Amino acid sequence: MAFATTEQEWAERAARHLKAELKRANVTYDELAERMKAHGFSETKASIANKLARATMSAHFYLAALAATGRESVTLEDI
Repeated sequence: MAFATTEQEWAERAARHLKAELKRANVTYDELAERMKAHGFSETKASIANKLARATMSAHFYLAALAATGRESVTLEDI
């Protein structure tokens, strides 16, 4: 798959990727919010749902969420 060519496409791909990782790990938005506390975030189910629906998450949120799912690595080709 080719790399994204616009900022919006990158954002949408990252949101889709994180949703897929949550599904693979069988982690709900509620559970992710709880796990994110260990990474210094204070998120709620609603705030996570909004970020993923709008594809407006920060890079540090994205990385912490991946870590919270147990994902140890990611390549750009995955996104």
